Parts: sequence; structure tokens; C-alpha cells
Amino acid sequence: MAIEVKEIYKCNVCGNVVEVLLAGGGALVCCGEEMKLLKENTVDAALEKHVPVIEAAEGGVWVKVGSVAHPMLPEHWISTIEVLTKNGQVLRQDLNPGDAPQAFFQVAIDEVELAREYCNLHGLWVKANA
Repeated sequence: MAIEVKEIYKCNVCGNVVEVLLAGGGALVCCGEEMKLLKENTVDAALEKHVPVIEAAEGGVWVKVGSVAHPMLPEHWISTIEVLTKNGQVLRQDLNPGDAPQAFFQVAIDEVELAREYCNLHGLWVKANA
């Protein structure tokens, strides 16, 4: 299976997470093992904590994690929120425990293709812009 730009991989040994910026040949390896391609989850079993919510706002969009705010604790938090635009841009906001599980991006709502976020415990979640 060929590696593609914007895919996200995780090391099952140490937990490193990487996003592909430029696809080359070969496999991604960390700690002596091939890294695992993360599946983009789209349906939250609880239907409230992980699926990104995209909201138009003055001057851009807000991406909030879950219709109910996701925990932001040292043991369970959202580390990254991204917006992927229709013209190929990737806009990213890194978060830390204690931050609000949301990010503002200066991009028009009609330019947003999708939003995705990474939870340190439950992986990668994505929502296409309707």
C-alpha cells in the first residue's frame, strides 16, 4: 500500500504520531517496526465527544471537538485540530491539557473540505464540511 500525503501514522511501541508531508517510497518505521496508518473515525460511539464540529464565524471557522466538550486532562486530551481546505492547505492548531478543545481558523467555511482531530487515547476523528 502506497503512503499518501496527509496520512497520519502512529508507532505502536513509543506512541510517536507523524503526518506525511511528502510521499516517497518505502515504509514508515519507528522503534524497528512499521508504523500503523490511523483510520479516520467518523462516528463516535457516544455521539458527542470526538467528532469535530465545524461552525462558521466572523472572519473564519471554529472547530470544536464534540458536541459536548472533550476532556482536556493530562491523561486524556486532544493534541491537534486541523482544517484541510479544498485547495490543499492544512491548517493546524496544537493543544495541551487544560486548553479548550477548540480552535479558530481564518478560512471561509465554503473553503473547508474537512476538519480532523487527534485524541491521545481514541485516535483520529474526521468530519467533512457539509
